[in-house]
Amino acid sequence: MKKYLITSFAILLVAFVFVRCNKFPIDEDGLLITDRAQCYVSNFELLGSDFQTVRTQAPVIDTTALTINTTVFYGTDLKNLYPQFSLVTDAKLDPKIVGKVDFSDLTNPKKYTVISGNRQVKKTYTVYITVQPKP
Repeated sequence: MKKYLITSFAILLVAFVFVRCNKFPIDEDGLLITDRAQCYVSNFELLGSDFQTVRTQAPVIDTTALTINTTVFYGTDLKNLYPQFSLVTDAKLDPKIVGKVDFSDLTNPKKYTVISGNRQVKKTYTVYITVQPKP
């Protein structure tokens, strides 16, 4: 039993030293930098102040034109929306979304840049919002 404990302790110590000495590359946000070069948005959600969707249908995401088109319900408060992006594995978004976003200026659509896991590829998506016509 004592030999088992000593062996287990030695294995754990070696593993700890290996992990501590191995410097994984991280970016300025503390995120792991990988070798993935993929860079795209796979889904987009737009939530209102009650955290319920305000979209009338699925968004149209064009990964070639780098656009996201979505229609929101008539009467949606465009000044208090919470966008949510689903990105390819290891990618990140700039600017970061830290709360509600004002989308009320429909003539100046918001732009978000997706940055690949290796931090070498950057693609800027433009989010176009259309308000559903008055019923």
